Amino acid sequence: MTRKIISTDKAPKAIGTYSQAVKVDNTVYLSGQIPLVPDTMELVTGDMRAQITRVFDNLSAVAQAAGGSLKDVVKLNVFLTDLSHFPLVNEVMAQYFSEPYPARAAIGVAALPKDAAVEMDAVLVLGV
Repeated sequence: MTRKIISTDKAPKAIGTYSQAVKVDNTVYLSGQIPLVPDTMELVTGDMRAQITRVFDNLSAVAQAAGGSLKDVVKLNVFLTDLSHFPLVNEVMAQYFSEPYPARAAIGVAALPKDAAVEMDAVLVLGV
């Protein structure tokens, strides 16, 4: 078993005691991403669509740093402080994914880091 820490400056720096991703053999575990702009480490300005888009862009940057892309996602977890935004997640997600879609969970939560409204994490399997 080989273990490698994945890091890129094209996604927000970890704001705690975690790595952006960990690759074990051909599986990559992406840490949760909130809508932080990598250059400023501030939440993206704009509506909920902009926030969801920023999260997918951040996940994509980490996936690329691991040698993959969002096409390699097998499991996606979506955390929302307001589940009424779930249809918008589906709409934006369709711009990043095509069938067959990854497995997914959507969870309503009371709060997220930095008062973000959305966070997502993912698991990738490379070379399948």
